Amino acid sequence: MRKNSFSINFLIILTFLLNFQTVVFSEIMLLTGCKNLNDSFIKNEYILDLEKSLMIRNYVYDNKTYKKHKRTDLSIKKDNTLERFVYEEKNLIFTDRIGYPQFYTQLVFEKNNPIINIKTVINGEEAISKVSTCNNVELFEKES
Repeated sequence: MRKNSFSINFLIILTFLLNFQTVVFSEIMLLTGCKNLNDSFIKNEYILDLEKSLMIRNYVYDNKTYKKHKRTDLSIKKDNTLERFVYEEKNLIFTDRIGYPQFYTQLVFEKNNPIINIKTVINGEEAISKVSTCNNVELFEKES
C-alpha cells in the first residue's frame, strides 16, 4: 500500500513537472510620433521586439518628402515597413549593420529614451548623430 501511494505521488509530481511551462518575460518598446530631422512623415513609428531581436519601422511620407525622394529613387514607396535585426549591448539597442565593413550605419536606441541616433563608421572612425525624436515611448512586458 505504501509503495503504491509513493508511486502515485511520484507520477503526479512527474506529470506536473513535465507539463509545467516556464513563464518567459520579454520586452517590446514602441516609439511613436517620431519626428525626423531631414524628412517629414504622416506616420513614423518603431517597434522593437527584444525577444525576437527585431525592429519594425512603419512610416508614411508626406507629399513633399515623397516627391523629393521619388526624384532620385523610382522604387520609393509612400508608405512602407522595414524590418531589421537588433541586438543589445549594455543599455543600448543596435540594428544590424547596413553597408560594407569599411563603411556602415546602424540605428541606436536607448531604453525609455525618445531620441534615435545613427552610428556611422568609416574606416574604423565612428560618429553618432541624432536622427529622430519621438513623442511617445512605451515599454511593454510580454508574458508567454
